[in-house]
Amino acid sequence: MVRKLLLLLALLVMPGVARAEWYEVSTEHFVVYSNEKPERLQRFATNLERFDKALRYYLKAPDTPVGKANRVVVYVLDNVEAVQRLASNKDLAGYYIPRAGGSVAFVPRSTGSDEVEFSPMVVLLHEYTHHFMFSNFPNTAYPLWFAEGFAELFSTTRFEKDGAVSFGYPAQARGYGLLNGNALPIDKLLVAESLKLNESQREAVYGRGWLLTHYLYFGERRPGQLSAYLKAITEGKPPIEAAKVFGDLPVLDRELERYKLGKFSGYRIPADRITIGEVTVRKLSAGEAATMAVRMQSKNGVGKETAPAVYAAAKKACAPFPNDPAAQLVLAEAAFDAGDYAEARAAAERALAANPASVDALLYKAMALMEIAGEAGDIEITTWRPIRAIIAAANKLDTEDPRPLILYYRSYGEAHQRPSKSAIAGLYYAYELAPQDRGLRLNVAGVYLYEGDPVMARALLTPLAYDPHNAGLAAQAAQMIAEIDKKAAATSPKAATN
Repeated sequence: MVRKLLLLLALLVMPGVARAEWYEVSTEHFVVYSNEKPERLQRFATNLERFDKALRYYLKAPDTPVGKANRVVVYVLDNVEAVQRLASNKDLAGYYIPRAGGSVAFVPRSTGSDEVEFSPMVVLLHEYTHHFMFSNFPNTAYPLWFAEGFAELFSTTRFEKDGAVSFGYPAQARGYGLLNGNALPIDKLLVAESLKLNESQREAVYGRGWLLTHYLYFGERRPGQLSAYLKAITEGKPPIEAAKVFGDLPVLDRELERYKLGKFSGYRIPADRITIGEVTVRKLSAGEAATMAVRMQSKNGVGKETAPAVYAAAKKACAPFPNDPAAQLVLAEAAFDAGDYAEARAAAERALAANPASVDALLYKAMALMEIAGEAGDIEITTWRPIRAIIAAANKLDTEDPRPLILYYRSYGEAHQRPSKSAIAGLYYAYELAPQDRGLRLNVAGVYLYEGDPVMARALLTPLAYDPHNAGLAAQAAQMIAEIDKKAAATSPKAATN
């Protein structure tokens, strides 16, 4: 689907991608793609799965089964420069995009000379911790310092030879910033998302965010304060008011200055507390390998300016593989993003001919038909009923995939029809499956409002209002909360008697 993220077209000719042997490693929570040695890739994916299980054990998070569509897909690129070209951002060493049924992460095989302090695994663990946080604790609001500090805290996880997993090691990559003064005193750190930060202060969000988070988790001097603070934030209190649970902030600042110079404790989880499932390795087909560069660009997201070039590259890369379902799916996605809905449908049908059980192919066929109907202004039931049948078939193939549920609900709006009760219920369930998708959360909150449940809507909106990574959504959520509160105050018994 078309997304707003931009990318550099230079990646279209990423060297070696089309010719290399690519592998897929699948675990319970991850799918990893790389063209490195399969043995090394298997170890990499196994450690990711161990990390997930260790986090669940330490944070007492539920270990409910995750549907195949809800796994995080990790693409391993050659180096940091390749990641930065893909992201169009020179400040990134790796990144994660949360989506319903399509969360992805892009990391480098190598980050350069400093493999210990800022390794690819450190980058990925940071990003996956964000995913874990938003997926397993979706109703908590996270200010910027804690969102990044929490991710930094667990990014330094060590995987011991005996199978144990250890948390709490120092964030060496942040050492220079921490030891080079105090760019963000505690009163500013707590409201960092509202400040215009310079380069050293942005670094301090990560470094001092890590330090404060480490201190509150492992420092053993302020038990319960972090939970009380996050509870107050989630209840809607301003950051400084919520910070009253910490007491005198200058005192806390001095404690942190002493703490950063001492020895850091942590937590070790024995191997017998970590049990992972099957880890499978599969060599990709020639069609999958040849289209990997285009696939990564589409999954990263394209805009109106870049979609045509990506589509052109897709047509060239996919042409030799008309019967390869994965290659035809790459073409269907690129065609859809570029607005060629007839070809998107045709490619999806070729993918279905090769693999009738492809949920993605069914979805792209349905989406293409929806766009074709929309362009023609066709809102006839006889048009939309078969489209919904295709979406329902996708849902039947994987009932835990949120995408068919979202698309089924959306089909009613596209056809200018009121959603059915089953469509609304399906959208609610899609959110339960993918709470990390911020756009889905906002839409579901809007549906709750429309259906007359402002309490539930407000509960979903509050974490969004504190979202440190999307100012636009945060502002929209805050405005919706203000309107809910205004209406509630106007209709309260106390207001009626005044």
